[in-house]
Amino acid sequence: MSKLRGALYQLHLVKSEVARALIPKEFRLVEAFGYTLGGFFLANYDDSPAGVFDELVVIAGIVWNPPTSCAWASKVLVNSSEACLHGRKDVGLPSDVAKFSKLRCCPEQRITAKTWPKESRHNGILNMIGFSSSISSPKFHLDTEVTEINGPAASANNIFRINLVSTVPKEYSKAWLGPPIKMTLPSFSGRTEYNPTLLKYSCQVECRKSLKDRVRVVQPLEIFGPPATEQKGSEDLSSNFVHQAAAQEATEKRSRLSLDVMLSKPILALEFNCLNMNVEAPLELSQPNEV
Repeated sequence: MSKLRGALYQLHLVKSEVARALIPKEFRLVEAFGYTLGGFFLANYDDSPAGVFDELVVIAGIVWNPPTSCAWASKVLVNSSEACLHGRKDVGLPSDVAKFSKLRCCPEQRITAKTWPKESRHNGILNMIGFSSSISSPKFHLDTEVTEINGPAASANNIFRINLVSTVPKEYSKAWLGPPIKMTLPSFSGRTEYNPTLLKYSCQVECRKSLKDRVRVVQPLEIFGPPATEQKGSEDLSSNFVHQAAAQEATEKRSRLSLDVMLSKPILALEFNCLNMNVEAPLELSQPNEV
């Protein structure tokens, strides 16, 4: 069991061609009009089998697993070597170590997140499922820069830069009074350098019982990647290492595509407060449709 101080789950519309390039070919993508649902999960762990750490999970898209569907993570960044090793070997995740730098910007440096209209069809849907229809407004700007320091993107200077607009809520603020949250998030993993086996696991998430410790809708975060000139890989490899160069090029391409997922169009952001999370031991599969 892990305890999270806070987490944010942001859904994006991801182009199907980008998702397919990141997901094994035997999976059938859940898509419509050339898009699938992807996005990212950003979390702060207070207590876990791997200790205290921050995590960014890039979700490339959703694939069919009849009668339901599962998510596929194309990139996982953590600021803990122990958490990285656990993710790679035990869960089959494409984990790498990164540096998480959080900076509070002064008002003149703020980049305001895109806001939704006060009255829109989104609000009616949110009210129906128990969320407040008012989107929380920012009180300060928290810039989180996630920089990979050991992995394919480290040498390519491939930086994920997240600008997070957050609100410091008042005690028992109604903005946090969403429905009690208890859900299971099924996912596929594996097919990595460290764990080539196809795996399926479930992540059970539950908000703690206090009224102030639930979930709220927030403005989607704005994502800023590195300049295009910084996304180029190394070009000075010796001809004696053609195979290694090809492998590096492939992994760097996956990192660039994962960045494309992060930079795709956001449609919804949910901020969770004080979560309990339990990740079940993964099951080995021979085919995607195997239960």
